[in-house]
Amino acid sequence: MKSTVDEIRARFDNDVERFSNLQTGQSAAIDAPLALELIAEAAAATTPRATRLLDVGCGAGNYTLKLLEVLPRLHVTLVDLSRPMLDRAEQRVTAAGATSIRAVQQDIRDVDLGEQTFDVIVAAAVLHHLRTDEEWRAVFQKLYRALSPGGSVWIFDVVEPDMPWLHDHVWRRYGAYLEGLKGPTYRDEVLAYVEREDTPRPLMYQLDLLRAVGFSVAGVLHKHTCFAAFGAVKR
Repeated sequence: MKSTVDEIRARFDNDVERFSNLQTGQSAAIDAPLALELIAEAAAATTPRATRLLDVGCGAGNYTLKLLEVLPRLHVTLVDLSRPMLDRAEQRVTAAGATSIRAVQQDIRDVDLGEQTFDVIVAAAVLHHLRTDEEWRAVFQKLYRALSPGGSVWIFDVVEPDMPWLHDHVWRRYGAYLEGLKGPTYRDEVLAYVEREDTPRPLMYQLDLLRAVGFSVAGVLHKHTCFAAFGAVKR
């Protein structure tokens, strides 16, 4: 049995301090600081006149903070399950000079995003909590509808191997990365909550789904082992 939404919310409610560091907040995710930089640069290059940002699963606001460095004066909408995470993100994003901030405590599966409401959407380490193929399609369709023409969506997340027979090999390598980072106990803890909480999909599955719901261009910024940064553009 996978974790419920309430169980996932409770874990993040108690992890605000860790996620408030731009460099180490997502250390369990391989190349997280690099992905943060790449997505901010890609969003600015792809949608240079963006004024409206949606940060899905915003956590403590790291991605919004990085985007404000390259796209200042953004009107920001933050969505997260965790109220403590939202409070910290709102505090940090306000200090960084966002033009306006709207904080929404809700599951992305349930929130109404409207149509053509945003110019840029980011979703970092959150979509792996989607369960069924129907949920994945519904959320990707929702993100597509919420973007204005010319808008872009950028995702950084854990991904399953596109070739299923490599599953064990890829996850062994990820386990070795975690052990090298903080030791075997940390490795076991992270792998346990990934097994309990997450249902990631392969990178190609997600790229194909982005195109299927209407995005005209989809591509990869970076991939390392079981993590990938990628995005798509709505024409």
